[in-house]
This record gives sequence, structure tokens and C-alpha cells, in this order.
Amino acid sequence: MSTLILVRHGESEWNAENRFTGWVDVALSDKGRREAREGGERLAAEDHRVERAYTSTLQRAIETGQLVLEALGQDELHQIQAWELNERFYGALTGRNKAQTAEEFGEEQVHIWRRSYDTPPPGGESLKDTTARTLPYFDREIVPATREVDCVLVSAHGNSLRAIVKELDDISDENITGLEIPTGVPLVYEMQDGRPVNQRILHA
Repeated sequence: MSTLILVRHGESEWNAENRFTGWVDVALSDKGRREAREGGERLAAEDHRVERAYTSTLQRAIETGQLVLEALGQDELHQIQAWELNERFYGALTGRNKAQTAEEFGEEQVHIWRRSYDTPPPGGESLKDTTARTLPYFDREIVPATREVDCVLVSAHGNSLRAIVKELDDISDENITGLEIPTGVPLVYEMQDGRPVNQRILHA
């Protein structure tokens, strides 16, 4: 039995401004750093000790992973960076304010772009597209790691983690559209032979 910990990065500066971020490499906000530390402290209270850590190539996920590891007293542990864990690419919506975009294109259309499984925004990725690049990496690198070591940490993004949770929890294409992963809150899976047997959310 091993532990797989998934953490969505803390609030970023563009999250705070309600902007579509995607692959833009924005920093955590002060609130986001606090969320990451608090998530790490909740893990520390349960005496977790990470043996392998993965993150995306974007600084908000890297810093979140680092803050979690610091809270665990493991700040020297190297994080393996993978672009496959990057956030969904939002194409023409990148950088735009979400509320203003809804005013321009209509709330229903923006909801479809944001939440449908297979309808991408103009020039961007759908969740299906994100899943197609994230899951092969997850299955090739991270699942085997849960068989090799006792505790694995993944610090990534709302949509790349939705892709992973979709597989772990066997969520349908229709139902995954309603899943929201909170920032800085660890999802803890107990894994056996590469498959989940239990899942907990470490809320405050």
C-alpha cells in the first residue's frame, strides 16, 4: 500500500484577477502561498513523508510543491518537472477576464468552453485534449512510482488534475465537467498495485 497526494497549486495572481491563465507562467498570490503552506501543514499533521515529487513546468505549481515539502521538513527533495502536467491551454481566451468574456460571448458559450469535456476554446485545448497528454505521462511515470515508493506528491493544476482524478475515480465524460478541485487542498489516495482503494480530501 502506498500514498498518492495530489495538490492543485494555491491561488495565482491571475486566479485572484479572475483571468484565464493556462500556460502563462504567473506567480502565486500571497493567499496562494498561504494555501500551499496550510495544505503542507495538514499533511505534516498526518506524518506523511514524500519520497518522490512531480510538478509541472509552471512556477505556481513548482512553488506550491516546494511550500508543501517545506512544511513537511523536506525542502531538499527534488521535484521532477513535466510539461505534460501543465494547465490546459486556453488559446484566444488566455489573459482575458472571465466575467468580461462572458459578457462578450454569452455565459452559456463561456461555460461550454470552460466546463465541457471535448469543446475547446478558440485555438486552445479542451479537457479531453489535456487528458490526452496528461494521462499517458501519469500512467507511464507516476503510477509506477506508487509501486516503487511509499509516498508520491503531484503538484499541478485544476485541469491536469481533473484528468488524473477522472481516471482514478472512474468519472464519466459527462460528470467530470462538474468536478472542481480546490486550490491548495491535498487529495490523498491510498494506492494498491497502481490502483486507488481509498480517497480523502484534507480540508482545513
